[in-house]
Amino acid sequence: MSAHDFHQRVITDAGAAVRGLTVSLGQRLGLYRALAERGPLTAAALAEATGTNERYIEEWLHAQLSAGYVERHPSSLTYTLPADHVEVLADPKAVTYAAGFFTALKALYATEDLLVEAYRTGDGVGWAEHDAALDTGMGSFFQPTYEHKLVADWLPALHQVTDKLAAGGTVADVGCGVGHTTLLIAKAFPNATVYGFDYSEEAISIARELADEAGLSERVVFEVASADDYPGSGYDLVCFFNALHDMGDPVAAAQHVHKSLDADGTWMLVESNVSPQDIDVQTPAARMFMALSAVMCLPVAVAQRGPHALGNHSGEKAFRAIAEEAGFTRWRRATETPVNAVYEVRP
Repeated sequence: MSAHDFHQRVITDAGAAVRGLTVSLGQRLGLYRALAERGPLTAAALAEATGTNERYIEEWLHAQLSAGYVERHPSSLTYTLPADHVEVLADPKAVTYAAGFFTALKALYATEDLLVEAYRTGDGVGWAEHDAALDTGMGSFFQPTYEHKLVADWLPALHQVTDKLAAGGTVADVGCGVGHTTLLIAKAFPNATVYGFDYSEEAISIARELADEAGLSERVVFEVASADDYPGSGYDLVCFFNALHDMGDPVAAAQHVHKSLDADGTWMLVESNVSPQDIDVQTPAARMFMALSAVMCLPVAVAQRGPHALGNHSGEKAFRAIAEEAGFTRWRRATETPVNAVYEVRP
């Protein structure tokens, strides 16, 4: 690649970095949703529909137009969100919805000074040092996949787990964040007893609010606890959703899972579907995960001052070795998506 071509690629990445803020604004202000539901709209009509300022909306629409996110009809000066873009930018229930992720940029960019110091000293940047937008933004990024895949595909792919939960089994969702996965399991299996544990007080507070809104607060218990000391035993299912790689001592966490499971229980370990071999692949998903690992996952793990700092692309071999060191004897890749690998781990 010539210097000119590489320069253009870097400028493209710079544009994407700045555009991410406009996507976050569009999501938070309901601009994409209004275009999807009411379009075609002029800048004035979009501003009126969303309670925003027309001049700002005109500029925002120009940014979206230049990115190819919206279309403009010159004769009427109206803008439309193409149908194929709606499920990516305006429909939180669609499996391809991605706009929610960009609200996490507020938290990630705000820690730049902390990251500079961490890179110099080798210290970490803990999850609690980020703005709460990191909890909600990352939760929004993974939520559509969880909603479409967790109950329909992932749990049924595990040996006899759905039967146990339907009959009244117990579940521990460890590293539950704001509780999206915890609540999905509770809704699908009303006879099950479901617990959500996370060491972030901010995330647990949000999870409790979401449980209240869903009318599930009497059936779901959220508690602040870490992965190596959460309470309870005899669980039929313990779940880790994209969390193990963020832990400073994943072996201790895996050992606690082994201790807390029923003898015939299952640990469902969901992790990024990338590995060290993907560093050179440069697929969109791999590029995103590598970047996130450098600014979020690795610093969070280092901050816990444990013996490991995996990063999010350690791969199946590393995770399996951790499980075996913790005493697990059965390992199976149960299913996968382009983003996630779902492992069935049993004593």
